[in-house]
Amino acid sequence: MARRAAWTATVVALLAALLVPAATARPGATHGPRAALTSLESGVLAQLNAIRVQHHLVPLKLNAELTDSAAEHTREMEQDGYFAHDSADGTVFWKRIQHWYAQGASRYWSVGENLLWSAPDIGAQGALQLWMSSPEHRANILDPNWREIGVAALHVASAPGAYKGLEVTVITTDFGVRR
Repeated sequence: MARRAAWTATVVALLAALLVPAATARPGATHGPRAALTSLESGVLAQLNAIRVQHHLVPLKLNAELTDSAAEHTREMEQDGYFAHDSADGTVFWKRIQHWYAQGASRYWSVGENLLWSAPDIGAQGALQLWMSSPEHRANILDPNWREIGVAALHVASAPGAYKGLEVTVITTDFGVRR
């Protein structure tokens, strides 16, 4: 059993290295390119893919467009002091994501999202434990249809509104598939 766990961890680490290229901004991105994932974001992706592999699902490939979508939403939530899938202006989450991750010529397109905030901080393992304890978040993580993901995490010393001025970390994962 220990050998299998070690083998799974090795496979996941190799997959993460192959599937986590530097995230670059899509043309027209409003806040410039993201040079690379932070260690928390990389950890979330690695942990999430480890769970998917344990459940015999394909690991998700990092997508720069979905990462930009997740990053913009995370930044907006912390700046504007709200916590919701819909944007501050009332735009539903899938329309917001569609702005970044368009259907294009694909016959099938679908997106999903997991959000989390914690005060003052949380690690990748803790985030995945919380999501896996929630039926809706767990369903997103284990959805066999997803093929791509965007991951964003932001930590601020004092966030307004819903965060009550606390030191918080907000994590957004945007899931997608285009066929």
